[in-house]
Amino acid sequence: MAKICLVCLFPISALDKMVHWHDAIKQASSGPLPSPAVLVVVGVFVEAVTPVMIVLGWFDRAAAFVLAGFCVVTALFYHRWWKYPDFWSENGKGRAHLWDFLKNLGLVGGLLLVVIAGS
Repeated sequence: MAKICLVCLFPISALDKMVHWHDAIKQASSGPLPSPAVLVVVGVFVEAVTPVMIVLGWFDRAAAFVLAGFCVVTALFYHRWWKYPDFWSENGKGRAHLWDFLKNLGLVGGLLLVVIAGS
Protein backbone atom coordinates (compact mmCIF):
# COMPACT_ATOMS: atom_id res chain seq x y z
CA MET A 1 0.00 0.00 0.00
CA ALA A 2 2.89 2.38 0.76
CA LYS A 3 4.28 1.98 -2.76
CA ILE A 4 0.87 2.78 -4.25
CA CYS A 5 0.66 5.95 -2.16
CA LEU A 6 4.20 6.90 -3.14
CA VAL A 7 3.65 6.64 -6.90
CA CYS A 8 -0.09 7.24 -7.42
CA LEU A 9 0.35 10.77 -8.73
CA PHE A 10 2.65 9.79 -11.60
CA PRO A 11 0.22 7.91 -13.90
CA ILE A 12 -2.29 10.73 -13.44
CA SER A 13 0.43 13.22 -14.32
CA ALA A 14 1.27 11.18 -17.44
CA LEU A 15 -2.39 11.21 -18.47
CA ASP A 16 -2.60 14.95 -17.82
CA LYS A 17 0.41 15.51 -20.09
CA MET A 18 -1.27 13.53 -22.88
CA VAL A 19 -4.66 15.22 -22.50
CA HIS A 20 -3.16 18.70 -22.18
CA TRP A 21 -0.28 18.24 -24.59
CA HIS A 22 0.15 21.92 -25.46
CA ASP A 23 0.33 22.90 -21.79
CA ALA A 24 2.91 20.17 -21.17
CA ILE A 25 5.00 21.43 -24.10
CA LYS A 26 4.73 24.98 -22.77
CA GLN A 27 5.91 23.86 -19.33
CA ALA A 28 8.78 21.80 -20.82
CA SER A 29 9.77 24.83 -22.88
CA SER A 30 10.02 26.97 -19.74
CA GLY A 31 13.18 25.22 -18.58
CA PRO A 32 16.72 25.18 -19.91
CA LEU A 33 16.62 21.70 -21.45
CA PRO A 34 16.26 21.31 -25.24
CA SER A 35 13.63 19.41 -27.25
CA PRO A 36 10.48 19.96 -25.17
CA ALA A 37 8.38 17.50 -27.20
CA VAL A 38 10.94 14.73 -26.63
CA LEU A 39 11.07 15.61 -22.93
CA VAL A 40 7.30 15.34 -22.63
CA VAL A 41 7.22 11.97 -24.41
CA VAL A 42 9.98 10.66 -22.15
CA GLY A 43 8.18 12.09 -19.13
CA VAL A 44 4.91 10.41 -20.08
CA PHE A 45 6.70 7.10 -20.53
CA VAL A 46 8.57 7.35 -17.23
CA GLU A 47 5.48 8.45 -15.31
CA ALA A 48 3.30 5.74 -16.84
CA VAL A 49 5.65 2.74 -16.71
CA THR A 50 7.89 3.06 -13.65
CA PRO A 51 5.06 3.32 -11.07
CA VAL A 52 3.56 0.07 -12.35
CA MET A 53 6.95 -1.61 -12.10
CA ILE A 54 7.41 -0.31 -8.55
CA VAL A 55 3.98 -1.46 -7.36
CA LEU A 56 4.33 -4.88 -8.98
CA GLY A 57 7.87 -5.32 -7.67
CA TRP A 58 9.21 -5.95 -11.17
CA PHE A 59 12.67 -4.36 -11.31
CA ASP A 60 11.29 -2.00 -8.70
CA ARG A 61 14.70 -0.77 -7.55
CA ALA A 62 15.73 0.24 -11.07
CA ALA A 63 12.32 1.80 -11.73
CA ALA A 64 12.49 3.76 -8.48
CA PHE A 65 15.99 4.96 -9.37
CA VAL A 66 14.79 6.21 -12.78
CA LEU A 67 11.73 7.87 -11.28
CA ALA A 68 13.84 9.50 -8.55
CA GLY A 69 16.15 10.87 -11.27
CA PHE A 70 13.12 12.19 -13.12
CA CYS A 71 12.01 13.99 -9.93
CA VAL A 72 15.47 15.48 -9.36
CA VAL A 73 15.66 16.78 -12.94
CA THR A 74 12.16 18.21 -12.69
CA ALA A 75 12.93 19.93 -9.40
CA LEU A 76 16.26 21.41 -10.44
CA PHE A 77 15.34 22.52 -13.97
CA TYR A 78 11.62 23.31 -13.76
CA HIS A 79 10.98 24.44 -10.18
CA ARG A 80 13.82 26.92 -9.72
CA TRP A 81 12.11 28.87 -6.96
CA TRP A 82 15.29 30.83 -6.23
CA LYS A 83 15.08 32.55 -9.64
CA TYR A 84 11.96 34.55 -8.73
CA PRO A 85 12.53 37.97 -7.14
CA ASP A 86 8.95 38.01 -5.82
CA PHE A 87 9.46 34.78 -3.90
CA TRP A 88 8.25 36.09 -0.57
CA SER A 89 5.24 37.96 -1.92
CA GLU A 90 1.85 36.43 -1.24
CA ASN A 91 1.13 35.51 -4.86
CA GLY A 92 4.72 35.13 -6.02
CA LYS A 93 5.47 32.37 -8.52
CA GLY A 94 8.53 31.42 -6.53
CA ARG A 95 6.45 30.20 -3.59
CA ALA A 96 4.53 27.73 -5.77
CA HIS A 97 7.78 26.51 -7.27
CA LEU A 98 9.27 26.07 -3.79
CA TRP A 99 6.46 23.73 -2.78
CA ASP A 100 6.76 21.76 -6.03
CA PHE A 101 10.52 21.58 -5.53
CA LEU A 102 10.13 20.28 -1.97
CA LYS A 103 7.42 17.83 -3.06
CA ASN A 104 9.80 16.41 -5.63
CA LEU A 105 12.57 16.09 -3.03
CA GLY A 106 10.17 14.27 -0.72
CA LEU A 107 9.28 11.87 -3.52
CA VAL A 108 12.98 11.33 -4.20
CA GLY A 109 13.45 10.35 -0.56
CA GLY A 110 10.64 7.82 -0.70
CA LEU A 111 11.82 6.44 -4.01
CA LEU A 112 15.37 6.06 -2.69
CA LEU A 113 13.95 3.93 0.12
CA VAL A 114 12.55 1.65 -2.57
CA VAL A 115 15.96 1.63 -4.27
CA ILE A 116 17.60 0.59 -1.00
CA ALA A 117 14.99 -1.89 0.23
CA GLY A 118 13.32 -3.12 -2.97
CA SER A 119 10.60 -5.75 -2.88
